[in-house]
Amino acid sequence: MRRTPRQVLYDVLAWLVLSVLAAAAGPDPFAEPGVFAVVTGGRVLLLGLAVLVGRAWPLAASVILLPLGPWDFGEGLATTSWDFTGGVATTDQLWPLSLVSVKIFPLSTTTLAVLWYAYRTGRSASRAWPATAVFGAAAVIGAGVVLAQGGLLRYWVTMVSGLIGCYVVPYLLGTLRRLLLQQRERTQLSVAAQARLRERTRIAHDMHDSLGHDLALIAVRAAGLEIAPGLAPAQAKAAGELRVAASEATERLREIVGLLRDDFDPAPLVPVAADVTDLVERSRDSGMDVSLEVAEGPVPALAYRAVQEGLTNAAKHAPGAWVRVSVSPARISVRNGPARGRPTAIPGGMGLTGLRERVRLAGGTMTAGPVDDGFELVVLPLQGEEDPLGA
Repeated sequence: MRRTPRQVLYDVLAWLVLSVLAAAAGPDPFAEPGVFAVVTGGRVLLLGLAVLVGRAWPLAASVILLPLGPWDFGEGLATTSWDFTGGVATTDQLWPLSLVSVKIFPLSTTTLAVLWYAYRTGRSASRAWPATAVFGAAAVIGAGVVLAQGGLLRYWVTMVSGLIGCYVVPYLLGTLRRLLLQQRERTQLSVAAQARLRERTRIAHDMHDSLGHDLALIAVRAAGLEIAPGLAPAQAKAAGELRVAASEATERLREIVGLLRDDFDPAPLVPVAADVTDLVERSRDSGMDVSLEVAEGPVPALAYRAVQEGLTNAAKHAPGAWVRVSVSPARISVRNGPARGRPTAIPGGMGLTGLRERVRLAGGTMTAGPVDDGFELVVLPLQGEEDPLGA
């Protein structure tokens, strides 16, 4: 594992701080220079080795630091005394007679390194048995130290609390942290996958709305050419083939979009502020008989999609029919008369379903169905609404 300059700097600083702490708690260098050199020098060397390998292999650092474990019975984070004899207890008495000056969780300046690398072991280890083996070896060492001191119960209490506090607890905390990070990563990946799926569905729905509308206009133009006077038979046949091809392309588009609509999200890619007038002009230029009436006031956010869907349906299912578009802040309607030619698509597309869902999410209402001898689409947007799926 190659370290960055910043990581090298952090490791050097950590080694210096731990070395200073180890030296401060060691023998007096002036009174016992030889002992200081051996004890403190050995600790500094072990800390340096642990820092050197600990970033890549924290379990190896824990092995290196085993000599600095909780083996000193004179140190402790807490001290408690029990006396069950009613008198003065001696330190040699065993439970249940008395238990005095018991050290809980032996703690020294070098214990911080032991704690840190036990925690890092839990953070990085994917398998539990290597750490279990190392901590088991620490338990064996601790039992040997206790037995060498006479096996008194107070020493057992000190040693067990030290082993749990120095190895087990930080390792479990590191493992918990690792599991939480893994869960967060899985959650982020899942959110990203869902976002990609929603974006794919948005694109698919926009393809249906925009390309379907354009293909319908192409079919209208082809139908007009097919029956135009003075057209040669070959040209009329080509126009008819173009009309059929546009119709088939629309149906294939509908089928493809249907495959992409497992999780329907009708958020548009077209800006909701698109000009409805331009949309109507394009349809009129394609040969449709379209009129537009726009009332004073703000154009509803749903107007573009509603008018686009109404014009597309009229072009596909009622070719040659007149179409009346009316847009006001409180009402959007697209009404067409009876068809004058053969429909260029079969009923049952997904356009109205998608528009109905969009209107529902925006808080409005929509109706669509036959009226007299034609068809009418009416959208009543929520007053003051902003399309939540709009750009």
